Amino acid sequence: MPVVECDPDEARARLEEAGIEIRPGNTEHERWRAAAEDATAVAYADKVVIQGTNPHALAGLLEEHGGRAHVYFDGASRGNPGAAAIGWVIVAAGGIVAEGGRRIGRATNNQAEYRAAIAALEAATAYGFREIVLQGDAELIVKQLTGAYNTNDPTLRELRVQALEHLESFDDWEVSHVPREVNERADELANEAFDG
Repeated sequence: MPVVECDPDEARARLEEAGIEIRPGNTEHERWRAAAEDATAVAYADKVVIQGTNPHALAGLLEEHGGRAHVYFDGASRGNPGAAAIGWVIVAAGGIVAEGGRRIGRATNNQAEYRAAIAALEAATAYGFREIVLQGDAELIVKQLTGAYNTNDPTLRELRVQALEHLESFDDWEVSHVPREVNERADELANEAFDG
């Protein structure tokens, strides 16, 4: 449950500018509430508390990170295709900014890897980063995103296009392959999503 130390009036203005409806608080201590994408922000005197299954949807609008982030992703499939899950981590100069993992239904391992990359890029966008290094241990996905390999499978081709569209929205970006041990936290989050 992220807590954003901020001026609630400035936070309210940011959310309204993003088109998010502000409602009155439920108690005398709550200044206002806002909801979007399975997350609810509750404003108090000097902070905003964000609850729900997708807190980065609102936290990204309230926290100004800017700058450069390393974005790690991992997808996992039990069976190929089979039950699949994703995990992602955003790391900036101050450490881990955000992380997440969830089940995504039935997919191949490569489809799960792409879906993890897309979810990570969406989170990095929500958090306001303008420059990113997207990193994963799936060599095929990295080589397809960098153009070193062609993408022949129609489903992977569509996912590649989506990922590239997200990448091109950043001011500066790169994609790199990392060893599995460097990508360990994203891998753990994908596997925890299976068990959770």
